[in-house]
Amino acid sequence: MDNVFEALNERGFIKQVTIAEQVARLLAEKQVTYYVGFDPTAPSLHVGSLVPIMAMAHLQRAGHKPIAIIGGGTTMIGDPTDKTEMRPMLSQEQISANGKDILAQLQRYLNLDNTLANAENSQETPSRVGGFFNNADWLLSINYIGFLRDIGKHFRVNEMIRAEGYRQRLDRELGLSFLEFNYQLLQAYDYLYLFREYGCQLQLGGDDQWGNILAGVDLVRRIEGERVHAVTFPLLTTASGAKMGKTAGGAVWLDAERTSPYEFYQYWINVDDRDVSRFLAYFTFLPMDEVRRLGSLEDEAIREAKEVLAYEVTQLAHGKAEADKAQAASRAAFGGGNLDEAEMPRSVIAAERLNGGIPIMALFHEVGLANSRSEARRLVQQGGAYINEKQYRAIDMIVGTDLLEDNALLLRAGKKRYHRIVLIEN
Repeated sequence: MDNVFEALNERGFIKQVTIAEQVARLLAEKQVTYYVGFDPTAPSLHVGSLVPIMAMAHLQRAGHKPIAIIGGGTTMIGDPTDKTEMRPMLSQEQISANGKDILAQLQRYLNLDNTLANAENSQETPSRVGGFFNNADWLLSINYIGFLRDIGKHFRVNEMIRAEGYRQRLDRELGLSFLEFNYQLLQAYDYLYLFREYGCQLQLGGDDQWGNILAGVDLVRRIEGERVHAVTFPLLTTASGAKMGKTAGGAVWLDAERTSPYEFYQYWINVDDRDVSRFLAYFTFLPMDEVRRLGSLEDEAIREAKEVLAYEVTQLAHGKAEADKAQAASRAAFGGGNLDEAEMPRSVIAAERLNGGIPIMALFHEVGLANSRSEARRLVQQGGAYINEKQYRAIDMIVGTDLLEDNALLLRAGKKRYHRIVLIEN
């Protein structure tokens, strides 16, 4: 086996680990079955999910076997970690539909089947093919009294409420519901179930899940007398302090219908210079020597590194053809050429709204070309706001139907950020 633990650590994936020496030795000496859970609260994952996905992919490439879990059962309760209030309840049908969409996204990075035993049709070595499961399959049939007797007796309330996620909620007026309080028990039971059924010995997750994951480690030890392990990843923020994958327009999704490949590419090519080296290590499979070379570029040369980052990440998420188109469109925009309208981020506006007129600052902020009204004001005042390639500097300007060309508006912020608005009749 490759020394994949060292490789993950070099790339920055390792935040906390149960016993680093034991995990490194385990991964070096034998094939390990490992798992990560994903909450199917939406029909798409976002780029914040790429940290666990890429870590899983590195492990599978090194010969280990992944299990991806969608929390069909746990999502019906909701993880209180880092939440200020209860999550909305989803139906089983919606959870199942979201899970199917998430599986399709995971399969771009991982070789997964819906059962670990059904790998004959895979082109990859069958022993490496991972599984994709819904924990509703084993959680929804649990006998409540039996669960409390067999599993609940191993948990201490005084220890649970010291966990950061629970403590924060207890300090708030809303408090913590008994429903949510059960979440840690169910996640721990997932680990026990996967250990029993598939020999799973390693769980990975975000650092905010450390307490929940350790609860599973401890449960396996108490009931089965076996040692299993945990690894958590750092919770990423950008150099500016913003949450990873968040923009003024909302989350950056892996689903092309929610975030087009062009918008996805633009997100990465517009990252802060200080983030380029880190993101190349996390989100590409480039050798670390190349990551360090690209990360060392400065000033105008950093554009090369950003192009590599954007292309590599987009190719993984959407395929080579879409990455090629996004790259060509971005280069055309940056170089002053003509953009392919099909690849451009776009939105629609009702004719009635535009008939009444929209302030230019509000419009640029609304479509995400400015992060705030004050930023939009500066953009206009400094000559960076364009509509249909004409510059506008008046902050009190009202955008109306008189500016339409082919029933659309082409907005541009600075030299390279475009957004197309199409008019629709009421």
